[in-house]
Amino acid sequence: MMIVGDKIKAAAVMACVVAIMSGAGLAWPARALTPGGELASHRAIYERALAHSHGNSSTSTVAARGRILYDFAGSACEGYKLDFRQVSELDNGEGRVTLSDLRSNTWEDGDANNYQFKSQNYTNNRLVNSVDGQAVRQPDRIAVTLSKPKDATLGLDRTIVFPTEHVRRIIDAARAGKTILQFPVYDGSESGQKVYNTLTVMGRVIEPEERVPTDAAAGQRALAGLKRWPVTVSYFDRSAATGEQTPVYAISFELYENGISRALLLDYNDFAISGELTSLEIRDSKPCP
Repeated sequence: MMIVGDKIKAAAVMACVVAIMSGAGLAWPARALTPGGELASHRAIYERALAHSHGNSSTSTVAARGRILYDFAGSACEGYKLDFRQVSELDNGEGRVTLSDLRSNTWEDGDANNYQFKSQNYTNNRLVNSVDGQAVRQPDRIAVTLSKPKDATLGLDRTIVFPTEHVRRIIDAARAGKTILQFPVYDGSESGQKVYNTLTVMGRVIEPEERVPTDAAAGQRALAGLKRWPVTVSYFDRSAATGEQTPVYAISFELYENGISRALLLDYNDFAISGELTSLEIRDSKPCP
């Protein structure tokens, strides 16, 4: 059971930013713009449920449910702010229920040169860890400064992208008809020390009149006429040995041109969790002067 819980907590920030689509979010404004000139500011709620489990018997009976709150706002001038919360209730099938509560706040500037992040992770209402830091892109590296869980500094490869920039590049690539994208990504997760290699696969464009959504995206005037793409992002441990690797986890979703995501599926290899978009409030995005 604790293996399952640890996987969900370790992946939570990244999952949101993409679902998000962070971001992030999850994501996460160049050519992927609303008519007003920006990514759509919006507040989305995703209901999580166990989609399927497979593998050994210790995970086959796991039950899971929960909710993701994703609140994204900002502009290329002001930067992009994401407030994210993910609550998960995990049942090992033997009467033990664990409540996991991850809260995260991030800000990324419009040029993807400055990324600030804070997160708190609770288990059964007890704070188990906190992360607080900032990453700044410099001419030769990305300089990361952490104040939590402890004071630390580290230098990262300058080619690494932040969550919102990652999603922006995914949308740009999809609009250009590309199907594969690879980038290392840093989001401040796992005590601010972790970098993931990512492989993104974009499917055939879904035109506005195709596969009309039946979730909270249905009837949204701001989404009418927008294309979307089926996207799968696989996350790999960058510190692992080279060669063929199994992703730590993968996230599938449908991504609109304005950065809103629906139909989430988080695959942790031995089980997968769905995220249904149950509430969506799209706010006016103010363009830069």
